[in-house]
Amino acid sequence: MSGVAAGGSATAVLGLDLGTTEAKAALVGLDGTLYGLGRAPIPTVHGPDGRAEQDPRDWWRAIATATRSIEALAGDSVRVAAICGVGQGPTLAVLDGDAEPIRAAMTWQDRRAGASGWGILPKIAWLANEDADAAAEARWLMTSWDALGLWLTGEAAQTLQGHETAMTRAALEAAGVRAAQVADGLPFGTPLGALRADVAPMLGLRPGIPVVAGVNDGTASMLGAGLRLPGDAVDTGGTSGGIGIYADREVVVPGLFVALAPLPGRWVVGGAMAATGAAVDWIRAVAGGDWSADDLFAAAAAVPAGADGLVFLPYLAGERAPVFDEAARGAFVGLTLQHGRAHLARAVLEGAAFALRHVAEPLVAAGAPVRELRLTGRASHDDVWARIKADTLGVPVAIPAIGHTAVLGAAILAAAGTGLVTDLEAGVAAMTAVDRLIEPDPAVRARYDDLFAVYRSLYPALAESMHALGGAGG
Repeated sequence: MSGVAAGGSATAVLGLDLGTTEAKAALVGLDGTLYGLGRAPIPTVHGPDGRAEQDPRDWWRAIATATRSIEALAGDSVRVAAICGVGQGPTLAVLDGDAEPIRAAMTWQDRRAGASGWGILPKIAWLANEDADAAAEARWLMTSWDALGLWLTGEAAQTLQGHETAMTRAALEAAGVRAAQVADGLPFGTPLGALRADVAPMLGLRPGIPVVAGVNDGTASMLGAGLRLPGDAVDTGGTSGGIGIYADREVVVPGLFVALAPLPGRWVVGGAMAATGAAVDWIRAVAGGDWSADDLFAAAAAVPAGADGLVFLPYLAGERAPVFDEAARGAFVGLTLQHGRAHLARAVLEGAAFALRHVAEPLVAAGAPVRELRLTGRASHDDVWARIKADTLGVPVAIPAIGHTAVLGAAILAAAGTGLVTDLEAGVAAMTAVDRLIEPDPAVRARYDDLFAVYRSLYPALAESMHALGGAGG
């Protein structure tokens, strides 16, 4: 399809992503040309009771800032033909009848629902029990991306993926809220409405642009990373981290997710962690203010594989897959006087790779092999993290041309949902590309096999102590 609109301007779509630590806006052509990327931070309030909350007003401010920062939107050379917003989850927004927040949003990192689970329904139940006034006052209880869609269009929806069904009236009433407080179901990637006239100027856009229903940013990352074939996998990156693998059939492993993939005829299996990306930000912060992200990766690249006998458990915010223990805690094991902060950095990067393998191994054994792993986010110094992941998993690692895969996935959804491309698969083919491929080193893989066995042994050995420390407010 032509990428040039009437009058000579290029046709593009706008992807929006409400991430955990920042919002992103990407203006992307139908051939994958990136016309501009905007970013703005989103603060989180953490508390000793396990809270991890964000002000939804900060979401909107960040989205508006990120979008307005794209210079190409100011001229006539690029025409925005469609919009789609995706976001972090499961994160619960509590909104009134004017779509204004009644209270802070409970992010997916919030652990106050405890053993009830990591999903949106346990958060709704917690809200009804612990903040009954807010629960009663709420007109809408919704995910981050559905809240964004409501603000953009005025239309409320509970977006659904594949064969996913809407939360039932019985389940919602059992959780302590009214069923009408959750919007009707709508498949993601379908038209939601048009950009409101009162909202468009805040974004620097014209009113009436079609808006497509979004989805969680993990699913969007699968599209933006270019996954198409069975065996294609994505490291979802971001604050939490996770892996999704395309399979040609339903592969069930207890504790790990299995769902219809965004593309027809494929399944996606995998699991999301809690803080592998956040652990990198954490080690940089505690190592000293003189360390930039590039400094961290450069220091880690200079340390040999295995960090001279140091192993890291990345459970800094509890852990989701595969242990599902909100009381899990992080740990360095093997520390000596010879280890410095570069070793700590290397161990953190390796711990995140071990966490991916910890999820992937049972899936591979069950019949969902990994052919190639696509990464998300920006490239690291000397591709050190990509190489660690390739050597740990024993598969090639591809670096996408546009590393911000969730917001690119949102753009692909916008294009397919409005007919600018034939379908999602055509959008993935046209709008994604690989910049370079990192092959695994068999010699380093052997070293990581030994260390992974140590990594696997640590959580069972330390879980009781972790729980004791959690009970003591640690």
